[in-house]
Amino acid sequence: MRAALANAAGTGTVVIGEGEKDSAPMLYNGERVGNGLGQAFDIAVDPLECTDNCADGLPGALATIAVGEAGSLWSPGPGLSMDKLVVAPAASEAIDLRESPESNLESVAGALGRPISDLRVVVLDKPRHGELIERMRSAGASVSTPSAGDVAASLEVLLPGGENDLLMGIGGTPEGVMTATAVQALGGGMQARLAPQSDSERATLAAVGFEVDRVLALEDLVSGDSFFVACGVSGGRLLRRPWRSDGATLTESIVVSKGSVRRIVETSFEDGQ
Repeated sequence: MRAALANAAGTGTVVIGEGEKDSAPMLYNGERVGNGLGQAFDIAVDPLECTDNCADGLPGALATIAVGEAGSLWSPGPGLSMDKLVVAPAASEAIDLRESPESNLESVAGALGRPISDLRVVVLDKPRHGELIERMRSAGASVSTPSAGDVAASLEVLLPGGENDLLMGIGGTPEGVMTATAVQALGGGMQARLAPQSDSERATLAAVGFEVDRVLALEDLVSGDSFFVACGVSGGRLLRRPWRSDGATLTESIVVSKGSVRRIVETSFEDGQ
């Protein structure tokens, strides 16, 4: 991905990447890419979403990136984690991260015209979410708990025919900003706030002036034109894994831009065609 971005027209700035979060040496916050010829643009990137799934041969791993106008993507600075609420367009005005999870369930159910017992909520299966998952189930909602993959789960909320109605809980900041570009393009609703997972992370954020309790609206996360792209790596409901046919390798990607969702199958041959 870094090699491909190096040849992109213009000058791209990695506003948020996995470099700091995963102690990776590239695609880190502030890194510049592109050939310098053309307009400037922002990048949010997770080159391999669901890394453990890929390593374990499980479905769900994706290569993901979002690109926006220069200055349009929110930068979390040293923030690595954020609390998120994501809903479909019909419930975009029904969420408030300052309210209780149960209150948000009630509001979303009302906006969708369905009982809470008919809602499917996605919460990552992490120790920090034990109480949240129990509260959602006690309220009557059906809760799906994947071990990772909140970007794909959010797309299942946003896309027609998706299995999810609501995503809640804490995940990575790169995933959050990328999700925001898809939410904006598809008219969904999203709120987020930083959720430091250690005293040192909280202190670092405070030292550089971040308000960790500030609720970020969708327009705070992405303020200009943008698009989101994901390519299937290990397969799953959303996208196929790469496959071979007639001497070629094929990949399936999804491109989400303003009011548009496109699926693209790309073919590459061993001789470079």
